[in-house]
Amino acid sequence: MDVARFVALRLLRGLLTLWFAVTVTFFLVRLLPGDPALAMASTTMTAEQRSRILSDFGLDQPLLVQYGTYLGQLLQGNLGVSFRQNVPVLDVLLERLPWTLILTGSALLLTLVVGLPLAVAAARRPGSLVDRAVQVGGVVGQSLFVPTVGIFLLYVFGLWLGWLPIGGAIDNDVHGLAAYGSLLRHLALPCLSLVLVQLGAYVLTLRTNLIDALGEDYTDVARAKGVPERSVVWRHALRNALLPTVTLVGLQLGFLVGGAVLTESIFAYPGIGRAIYESVGQLDFPVMQGAFVLLAATVVVANLATDVAYGFLDPRVRHS
Repeated sequence: MDVARFVALRLLRGLLTLWFAVTVTFFLVRLLPGDPALAMASTTMTAEQRSRILSDFGLDQPLLVQYGTYLGQLLQGNLGVSFRQNVPVLDVLLERLPWTLILTGSALLLTLVVGLPLAVAAARRPGSLVDRAVQVGGVVGQSLFVPTVGIFLLYVFGLWLGWLPIGGAIDNDVHGLAAYGSLLRHLALPCLSLVLVQLGAYVLTLRTNLIDALGEDYTDVARAKGVPERSVVWRHALRNALLPTVTLVGLQLGFLVGGAVLTESIFAYPGIGRAIYESVGQLDFPVMQGAFVLLAATVVVANLATDVAYGFLDPRVRHS
């Protein structure tokens, strides 16, 4: 019963967060300057044509009526129809979603793979040259801004050195192994941009937790029993040091999703972030709303899974 109540409360909090994100997004996109009817048609249309377009998409209704209609459609899984493309928004987003998942998934995996050995190396020798270098690098990484890093990498490796492509996700007319190679080359710069920004917080947090764990009584007991230091670190201390970083990984996923919106715009990467960028210029309200709802739902689900996982790993969280 205690576990069921814990999960139910976290689920309720996630649903409230999602509703708040949907509401803010709905009203925020309507504050954008411009006329959506002009974006759908042309500047030479008559007042009658404009009124017909607004009526077809329900934009002539009061704002609260539009909001109620949108919530009703959303509960049925209907994200609306794109103003610009005149196709269901869900189809537009499902076409873009795999690219965003590839980008954010690769960035998160690379952050964990690179950050873990760096944190361990720093924690094993506090105050050493390696530890100081990791701390400085972590602080610098935390101060980086995704667009700044992206533009720098784009200029250096894409334009100046010409080693990597500067846009897109894959070359046209490539097949087999060549397609995978093209995919990795296009993914390198946007993925590296996200990793450089996220790596610092992960490494510093894990380093601190690991240093604390290495000073606990159970690690001293393991050393007294003759357990090699390598086993003390990797088998005993790291297991407990990783617990607090579970929450950090969940939070980082949210930052990765937000960073992907900026990164995809910089590198013309055809994901959800790029769809948001394009829809803003076109005043395509349904695509903007649908993309933000999808991204918000992804973050809420990730945080919910993180909370539940942490609650099962540490029973004190459930009881609190």
